[in-house]
Amino acid sequence: MALTEEIPTPRGPARVDVDLPAGSPVGLLVLGHGAGGGVDAPDLVAVRDAAVAAGLVVARVTQPYRVAGRRAPAPAGQLDEAWTAVVSALRERWPGVPLVVGGRSSGARVACRTAPAVGAVALVALAFPLHPPGRPERSRADELVTGLPTLVVNGDRDPFGVPAAGPAVRVVTRPGERHDLRKDPAGTAAVVIDWLRAHGWTTP
Repeated sequence: MALTEEIPTPRGPARVDVDLPAGSPVGLLVLGHGAGGGVDAPDLVAVRDAAVAAGLVVARVTQPYRVAGRRAPAPAGQLDEAWTAVVSALRERWPGVPLVVGGRSSGARVACRTAPAVGAVALVALAFPLHPPGRPERSRADELVTGLPTLVVNGDRDPFGVPAAGPAVRVVTRPGERHDLRKDPAGTAAVVIDWLRAHGWTTP
């Protein structure tokens, strides 16, 4: 079952596409889009399909600036504020299950920056943009240091770089993939679901 709705935020309405599993949900996975893309990116759709089949509610969040028709992303603080409002609203609807947050590229960064504040138990970061292309000195690695279990899935040809693993951060590098992770979305989704299942956040 799928539904689409708008949720008010301090930065304008966000659009949320929610997909429900067949039975009682065992978790809530909230995913955000990249800076210039949308929630129908191949990797996000593949992860949604696999996660719903594994018993999770999946909510894909379109930021208010995209709902308003703008392609240039809002400042980080505004993205975080809107995202936090949406996740809090979703959490009220499914309060009794683990909350996992994530997204691709910019959406992964937003999820990382806000994960402790929204009460997430874990993070899934697809195509995490470690640095701007050609600017490795401008690392964003600190954003991955949340203290929460974190899965990063990046392509080995991603011009935005590939983060290093850490104490709570597992990094899976997909061969032949670039930043869009478009070559094998199902394979990327399988990595995510295997990781979630290993932590007990899916149906057995």
